[in-house]
Amino acid sequence: MTATAETLEIAPEDRLRADLYNYLGLLLARPADQMLLDQTAGLAGDDSPIGQAINGLARVAKATKPKSAEREFNALFIGLGRGELLPYASYYLTGFLNEKPLAKLRQDMVAHQMARADNVFEPEDSMAALMEMMGGMIVGRFGQPAALDQQRTFFNNHIAPWATHFYTDLEAAKASVLYASVGAVGREFMAIEKEAFRLTAD
Repeated sequence: MTATAETLEIAPEDRLRADLYNYLGLLLARPADQMLLDQTAGLAGDDSPIGQAINGLARVAKATKPKSAEREFNALFIGLGRGELLPYASYYLTGFLNEKPLAKLRQDMVAHQMARADNVFEPEDSMAALMEMMGGMIVGRFGQPAALDQQRTFFNNHIAPWATHFYTDLEAAKASVLYASVGAVGREFMAIEKEAFRLTAD
């Protein structure tokens, strides 16, 4: 089924939500290069808690070089054997990788016409992948834009149960400098999304 221009009309606030999901996904997927650091340094927020977190991230990004971002990313997520954090839903929810949360996510990915990229070999339930999926659902990257109730169900099933815990851990991790600020933005954004979905629930 092809989407018409009319059905693809995305509200500006939803486009901003999708942009922030995609941005967090990008920051968590691989070490930030100079271009991403420059873009991050140019961000400006308002006086709200998430605006202040964005301003903090921009300040840190301005002082961060790609080499140190790479060292930090590796210490947090890769490490010798494993990084300081394991950013996967299965691990956060069960203590093990590749468990039921991943199987449930894969079923929902099929239902939403989402597939893992051929060049990606890590489990699909990483926070980076989930942020990218949510951003894509909002703007219709996998077909039609997902209705609000579909977004809410996906968020509540796969992101809400562990995202705040993960972003709080990222904020407090020993290796976190740039990523402490990423954690702060993620934590504030998840709180906003959780409350917005709660208020719009039937």
